[in-house]
Amino acid sequence: MNDRSNEALIRECKAKAAEAAADLVVDGAVVGLGSGSTLAIAIKHLAQRCREGLRITAAASSLQARLLAVELGIPMLEIMDVSRVDVTLDGADEIDEAGNLIKGGGAAHTTEKVLAAMADRFVVVVDQSKCVQRLGSQFPVPIEVVVPALASVRRRLEALGARVVLRTGSGKIGPVISDLGHPILDAQFGPIADPAELDRRLSSIPGIVGHGLFIGMADHAIIGAVENNRPTIHERQLTRFR
Repeated sequence: MNDRSNEALIRECKAKAAEAAADLVVDGAVVGLGSGSTLAIAIKHLAQRCREGLRITAAASSLQARLLAVELGIPMLEIMDVSRVDVTLDGADEIDEAGNLIKGGGAAHTTEKVLAAMADRFVVVVDQSKCVQRLGSQFPVPIEVVVPALASVRRRLEALGARVVLRTGSGKIGPVISDLGHPILDAQFGPIADPAELDRRLSSIPGIVGHGLFIGMADHAIIGAVENNRPTIHERQLTRFR
């Protein structure tokens, strides 16, 4: 199997998992929409179901997700007007065996965490490349920070053992700025032995608006995988304690 066919299979896996997640949404639901390429597929599938008669309203975690949903005709709510949702669908940069996540590659993790916390059910959708034994094996932990605290937060993160980089992006000069108006520090800790303890420590640092560790928040994982050169999905029920 050449690289191109392997990439095509991975895309099919993502699509299959995203569509399976969208199929969990029932008529009359209020839906939280996460961000990223996998969720874009789920949003498109939800829009198709709406054209076929599904009645939902949705709140989006990012401008990207909101613009796509509006373009496709999904009725939208402002997230500030919502106190709970029936189900939130979102992707992840990493997921460990317990269902803990690293999120925030799109700099929307603070609002994504709000939507996850207010959901009766939080469903995470990934492909098999995102599955790790320990969080931090492949991705840094994104840290959203108020500007006056950039230097002090960086120092505190480095004291915890992280290699810290201010995130910059293409298309503009300077740092990436989140939808909430804050810069992002990417903190590379390497494999994290105790994600819950790191979550606690990060949450106690003044100046951090939100970080990308999602510990004990997901109820259900849908994982796209390649088996015998075919795309398939695996579903895992998770223990949620937040």
